Amino acid sequence: MNTTRREFLKVIGAGACFTAARAASSAAVAKKPNIVLCMADDQGWGDMAYYGHKVLKTPNFDAMAAETLRFDRFYAAAPVCSPTRGSVMTGRHPNRFACFKWGHSLRPQEVTVAEALKTAGYVTGHFGKWHLGSIHKDSQVSPGGSGFDEWLSAANFFDNDPILSRNGVAVQTKGESSMVTVDAAIEFIRKHAKSSKPFLAVVWFGSPHGPHRAIEKDRAAYADQSKGLQNFLGEITGMDRAFGKLRKELANSGLRDNTILWYCSDNGGLPRVGSTGGRANKGSTYDGGLRVPAIMEWPSRIAKPRITNVPCNTSDIYPTLLEIAGVKIKNQPPLDGISLVGLIDGKMKSRPRPMGFWDYPAGGKGVRSDKILADLLKAQKEGREITDPAVIRPDAGKITQQYPEDSFPGRAAWLDWPWKLHRIQSGRKSRKKADTKAPAPGGVKLELYNLAEDPMEAKNLVDQHGDRAKPMLAALERWLASVVRSLNGKDYQ
Repeated sequence: MNTTRREFLKVIGAGACFTAARAASSAAVAKKPNIVLCMADDQGWGDMAYYGHKVLKTPNFDAMAAETLRFDRFYAAAPVCSPTRGSVMTGRHPNRFACFKWGHSLRPQEVTVAEALKTAGYVTGHFGKWHLGSIHKDSQVSPGGSGFDEWLSAANFFDNDPILSRNGVAVQTKGESSMVTVDAAIEFIRKHAKSSKPFLAVVWFGSPHGPHRAIEKDRAAYADQSKGLQNFLGEITGMDRAFGKLRKELANSGLRDNTILWYCSDNGGLPRVGSTGGRANKGSTYDGGLRVPAIMEWPSRIAKPRITNVPCNTSDIYPTLLEIAGVKIKNQPPLDGISLVGLIDGKMKSRPRPMGFWDYPAGGKGVRSDKILADLLKAQKEGREITDPAVIRPDAGKITQQYPEDSFPGRAAWLDWPWKLHRIQSGRKSRKKADTKAPAPGGVKLELYNLAEDPMEAKNLVDQHGDRAKPMLAALERWLASVVRSLNGKDYQ
């Protein structure tokens, strides 16, 4: 753990101090569930056979969806990859720590789910796509610097036969990319299966991110489709097969009953090839860019299959797991997620508070995982160290820019089911008070949709329901101001 985070993180478990938590008996620790978090890369809500896709074959996802808890209204915290992954790690909207777009990193000041669970006795591993900083061993924002004991990770998406970083050491692997990821996770699970410590395994696939390169076996299943679709759909089928192997391993090893297996995607579907759960695609704050497939298995706690339409979010993963593990963070910075323990137990019938989204108008940062890891492998062979700050990210924790707390450029949204309000502000000028009309004073445009009646967000009702939009806008802007305060570093003071 880096110095900055070590100073900031003070954790107590199950109402006791950290020292007491570490001294807990092995028997008590063993009662905590194992946790496996899986995430796809660019799989849209409709890119599942169980949602009626006419061509796609996902038998393993279909089986789990039929036997467990299926979330039909699950949202990514952001419409692109890195920010959503940051929300899983922290329970916070990614703009709070300046992870605006793809290629932006965590701040080392943030408390991650891996760090928090380690204080409750968990051993932690990360496998597959990282994309939240560096995959170099000395970086504050590598998986190791973010609380993972063991990792085999890529800097970004990756294809078949990838070079990956094993705890900071580049290794050449062989095989279909999703299976390489799962095999590494299974190795970790087998290593710790009989340990008194529970485990957290974060398994983040590199599929079906483009360029799509399915293996021949998976392309053949879609021989009647275009070449592009053969590869796209084939990557999802390859991921499905690898996921099935992981689920089977948990069953065969006797771990299934007390293991939380939670699967989702990082953003909405891709244009042209993907299928979404609403208007638009990846990159948009309309539901097509945010709504993703999600399923959870935990047989000892979820005895019967069911479907929930309660809106849930990737930011909810962190507070849910901390409550389950009995971990409390002293001086916890503001969370945007909520615990879903009540929903898991069948007691939560509606979301107790709205959820906010904010796509800040910042550019992404290109991260070529294949080049970064090839360079690392070459440097290792030559006995050199990689020192390029662009890949090590030594300044990830520095807060050099202050953002105005009265201006919220970009596209923000406030989901208070079934109503969803969009706030669209161009430019970076200070905001003036906005009314409920569109366009409003101060360059702010508002859109209001009833998702229950209009899931494609086609009919803007802001003029007809100004009395509803006004309090929603006020709540959204209070939330945005809170996000900016975090962005400016006030959570760490």
